[in-house]
Amino acid sequence: MRKFFTDNKQDLEKFGQLLASPKKIVLTAHQNPDGDAYGSIFSLYALLNQMGHEVYAISPTGHADYISWMPGVSNVINFQDDLERGRAERLISEANLIFCLDFSALSRIRDMGSIIESSKADIVLIDHHQEPEDFADFVFWDESAAATCELIFLLINRLNLSHLINFEVATCLYTGILTDTGSFRFDSTTPQVHEIAGQLIAKGINPNRINRKLFDQYKVDSLRFRGFALAERLTYLEEMNVAYFTISLEDQEKFNVEKGDTEGLVNYGLSIAGVVMSVIFIENEDLIKISFRSIENFSVAEMARNHFDGGGHKNASGGKSNLTLKETVDKFLKLLPDYQKSLLEQSV
Repeated sequence: MRKFFTDNKQDLEKFGQLLASPKKIVLTAHQNPDGDAYGSIFSLYALLNQMGHEVYAISPTGHADYISWMPGVSNVINFQDDLERGRAERLISEANLIFCLDFSALSRIRDMGSIIESSKADIVLIDHHQEPEDFADFVFWDESAAATCELIFLLINRLNLSHLINFEVATCLYTGILTDTGSFRFDSTTPQVHEIAGQLIAKGINPNRINRKLFDQYKVDSLRFRGFALAERLTYLEEMNVAYFTISLEDQEKFNVEKGDTEGLVNYGLSIAGVVMSVIFIENEDLIKISFRSIENFSVAEMARNHFDGGGHKNASGGKSNLTLKETVDKFLKLLPDYQKSLLEQSV
């Protein structure tokens, strides 16, 4: 399913008029931003600045080190920081236009959600997650898109602004597409995705450099943590075609785990022959964070949404639990028999 406001002539003209003169614009994405979230923010940041707008990037939380190199990151305002929150609230209240990027529910931006919802600004939603809430004036959404950055590229072209895709914009868009396609490995990687990537590379970006900055810049503690997690915290349930990790607070303290150090770890479970679903349970101070990954037609979004207060994509979703780590895992294990038939059918 999809909904593009550009398909409506009146909406397209109204949006074009909004961008025709300088505006105060706020860009935001989901909490704990990843490559697609920041790629979305900073591609539009660079593009809208070229058009003469007064643009501000506000993140609900801080970001992991692996995306700290991206163009424009030094300008981001962290809403979670008490010293920056007042300024962020003022900018949101003064904004003429707010772009909500790479999320479909206001709960994904924490306390910012209620502030943006009460804003007088026109709100633009650009996203590819399932079941978007109805809070935006302009919606550019397609759940089959590989990345929000793919949709931003399409929107830029529909607005006849492709001449503004410079090196910086292209770098950010490519980063978002690269991360959300699993380096072009996921089923969402269509011919169109490769065509877009080719056009971005033609802008002079260096794919090898971007790959290295994203995936080959581990700290020693982070690399040792991954080895520990694979050796000691990975459980393989052959009879279910399932693998899962359990990461406690004690584990994180032992290896000085920082924001982003667990990123991508869940995908290692899918590298086991026959595994259809991989899950990671990460203990935080106040809740258990859960990431689900799957292959083929097994929907982890359904499991996350129905049992773990989450959701996302068919093959990549997130959830949470207010139970203890052990209780959360026990709940997950008790659910597995209900999904066993489907899990076994998807085995490749």
